[in-house]
Amino acid sequence: MTIGVDLGATNIRAGLVHNGAIQMINQVALSDKDSLEKTLDQLKTMIAPLVQPGVKGIGIGVPSVVDIEKGIVYNVVHIPSWERVELKPFLEAAFKIPVQVNNDVNCFALGEQKYGAGKGYSSMVAIAMGTGTGSGIIVNNELYAGVNCGAGEIGCMPYLDSDYEHYTSSLFFSKKHNTTALAQYELAQKGDADALKLWEEFGGHFGTLVKTVLYAYDPQMIVLGGSLTKAYSFFEPTMRNKLEDFYFPESLKKLKIVPGTVNNIAILGASALIS
Repeated sequence: MTIGVDLGATNIRAGLVHNGAIQMINQVALSDKDSLEKTLDQLKTMIAPLVQPGVKGIGIGVPSVVDIEKGIVYNVVHIPSWERVELKPFLEAAFKIPVQVNNDVNCFALGEQKYGAGKGYSSMVAIAMGTGTGSGIIVNNELYAGVNCGAGEIGCMPYLDSDYEHYTSSLFFSKKHNTTALAQYELAQKGDADALKLWEEFGGHFGTLVKTVLYAYDPQMIVLGGSLTKAYSFFEPTMRNKLEDFYFPESLKKLKIVPGTVNNIAILGASALIS
């Protein structure tokens, strides 16, 4: 048994995982006004009931840069008090079992390869598209995180007048069009022409990002995750149109692009950090 923890934008969720199935989930709300001491105490209190005899360790995914070896987390944007947190030493001292910390989208990629759409694929990229845009990279069955656990931060790459994140996440709707992705999704479901056009525009930008990923990593598969994937049917056609001029068409024929479908994949992926 292992424990997987997903540090999200508004809550922390932890699950007890046995043979690839989540046996129990605990959750606690987060506030950007909480102190470091309060959030660490909440984390410890939430994990404690899951630490049972036979649990091999705790894996944690955080939306930030991580010193993987030391388990130190830096500058978590939505928790300002988390500027430098020695998370691994703190939890290992509290529970006396091994702890591994990694980027949350890396955990998403691990989860998809082990339990989801990427099962059986040795090279894949998982792209998370929600409040931001990021990716986790699997090469030859190994997670590639980079020296500072910063590999895959594709949303930060310059694009047009800003970066990819402002065109391939919910920021495209809120910052560029003064609306929300949810509102436009609901309108698109009703056949609203303006909403459908907006998702088509979004798909064009996302297709350009996918091409960049293909040139960089040449994966067998791309798995999509995050809140915007529910609108995949609305932006898939223009995304694929953007791929038509990809320089290596034979590679494109072999590529699979699919939305992930497994619930709680971030928790499962975090638990997979414990081998």
